[in-house]
Amino acid sequence: MNRVVITGLGIYSCIGSNLEEVKRSLYAGKSGIIYSPERKEFGYASALTGYVDRPNLKGQLDRRARLMMPEQAEFAYVSAKEAMQMANIDMDYLEKNEVGLLFGNDSSAKPVIEGVDIVREKNDTMLLGSGYVFQTMNSTVNMNLATIFKIRGINFTISAACASGSHAIGLGYMFIKNGLQDCIVCGGAQEVNVYSMSYFDSIAAFSTRETEPSKASRPFDRDRDGLVPSGGAASVILESLESAKRRGANILGEVIGYGFSSNGSHISNPTVEGPAKSLEKALKDAGIQPGEVDYINAHATSTKAGDSSEARAINSLFGSSRPYVSSTKSMTGHECWMAGASEIVYSTLMMQNNFIAPNINFENPDEDTAPLNIVTSTLDHEFDTFLSNSFGFGGTNSSLIVRKWKE
Repeated sequence: MNRVVITGLGIYSCIGSNLEEVKRSLYAGKSGIIYSPERKEFGYASALTGYVDRPNLKGQLDRRARLMMPEQAEFAYVSAKEAMQMANIDMDYLEKNEVGLLFGNDSSAKPVIEGVDIVREKNDTMLLGSGYVFQTMNSTVNMNLATIFKIRGINFTISAACASGSHAIGLGYMFIKNGLQDCIVCGGAQEVNVYSMSYFDSIAAFSTRETEPSKASRPFDRDRDGLVPSGGAASVILESLESAKRRGANILGEVIGYGFSSNGSHISNPTVEGPAKSLEKALKDAGIQPGEVDYINAHATSTKAGDSSEARAINSLFGSSRPYVSSTKSMTGHECWMAGASEIVYSTLMMQNNFIAPNINFENPDEDTAPLNIVTSTLDHEFDTFLSNSFGFGGTNSSLIVRKWKE
């Protein structure tokens, strides 16, 4: 079995458009949540969202390439490019080696709606142009990045709701661990346009604390009233240790465990048993005890039921060791399909820079969250091992364990 290491990170999110900006925001406990008048005018009950600018890719990609890309593919391109630069992977290397691509994505609402509107108005599909077909598919991120970066290895999209990005990294880890690939670009992407989250708003999933956007996302807090949608993209370069050493790559960390499960229950209501099983499997795969995990970046999205069930699952395994816990969603909101990947980036940045970002807005625990060792202000602390949870609709669960690089 190969050891699987991280050699590159890339991020494009509401708390920063690159790694340096994001690191500063994490340390400062800075929120990226805003009130969006456009959403309120559109009909949202909650107009809160993470704010993410569309990148200007003119001069970086030709017009034909840009026409094929919806916003989440643009976000993914920016994050993948940054990760490859960190890993010292250039186009020459990509053309000469079998590099893979696994990305999490579970929607592409805007081009679907815009395209249908054109056909309804004009009664002529020929007016859509060639770009729409590639923008509308869930696999749009992989289609575009694989073409731009000349990918020749494994190439498919993971569609697993809010665990998509985490499962993408977990599957990349498994492919490399089992010797099927040497290097894979893994990640997750999430659109942030006005169409993308209206269905979630319709089931009252969002916080309505509109007068205080930065205080709306309150993971684990007693007074939480729903999640805040957000988005962007995150990329993680995974490599076999042999490949990384052969290239002389800088190693940032090692993926040592991947756990997964399905609740086998309600389509949206969480359970305690499903996440607990995912945590157990991750620890078993890593070959470590709960006490060896220093920090947990929780899935906690700021919903009543979800945070409580995760808190109980964490406490069932880590109650005696009490690792530090925080949810970076308190700052970013819920980045949905990208969250599992972005939270690996956030946590690795913390581990590299010896601090733990705070769970902002955590003021009062409830009976389920009180047992957790939740970090409420930035903690300057050196740590070696973290665990990241991601759970999604349909009961899909993913847990990843990453350790600071050691020979």
